[in-house]
Amino acid sequence: MTFNILIALLISGLCFFNLAYATPTTLIWAPSTDIQPYGKIHLNIDNYTPIQSRDRNGNKLYVQQVYGPTFSLLSDKPEDNLLGKLWSPLGKIMAETGFDYKKGFGPLLDKWPVYFHFKFGVPEDAYFKHMPGFAIGAYDMGYKHNYTDYNVWYLRGAKTISIGKFNLGRFSAGYFNGNARLLRNKNGDRDNIGPMFAWERTMSEISDKLWLCIDYQGTQSSYGALNFGFSWKFTKNISAIVGYDIYNNPNAKNTITFQLDIDL
Repeated sequence: MTFNILIALLISGLCFFNLAYATPTTLIWAPSTDIQPYGKIHLNIDNYTPIQSRDRNGNKLYVQQVYGPTFSLLSDKPEDNLLGKLWSPLGKIMAETGFDYKKGFGPLLDKWPVYFHFKFGVPEDAYFKHMPGFAIGAYDMGYKHNYTDYNVWYLRGAKTISIGKFNLGRFSAGYFNGNARLLRNKNGDRDNIGPMFAWERTMSEISDKLWLCIDYQGTQSSYGALNFGFSWKFTKNISAIVGYDIYNNPNAKNTITFQLDIDL
């Protein structure tokens, strides 16, 4: 009951600061190496709610909302994968693409609310035992030049690590590069290149439905933050993420992330 009340409060919140973010398959904040299963349509509903209602200048802050579908492009079965039919090793490659409709980013940015994203990746152990999973992609590709074309490109690797039979979780690291004209630090200088790190684990000792994560993305741009939180899977096709976001830019207000994921 308490968890349902928390979700209702997060959905109905009313504030946030100027962030630009579109959602390929993510951890809490940054893109993960995961790809949506073939034949599924993934819908995300994201809300970023500031813990304070106004910024340091007294301006009211609002919830920023992101809605959009993600579609898988390639089958996870090599014999059904279009690339796999050309050359069987390519059948391990997965891909997804999608778009997001964003609101609450201010009168100017809300004029161009659609952003696109895509990702290619291979899972762990794809070609040999103990091989990490990898993903390369881009997100927040808006269509208004030097206003919404953040064009954040990234490369990320991930590996699940165990000691004996004990699963330590999945560790991942990567690197991203965005539009230098739009990604700026607190002083207004270019700050468009940075690292990504994360730890995540399904807490099977408690429930296979519970997932924990710590997620970091560098720079003082609107993408830079330390995030931690959890996910709960209500059904096979419905789950939610709740996270807390601490921004690297000291002028930004910390936020609470709520993300509802639905697979069709």
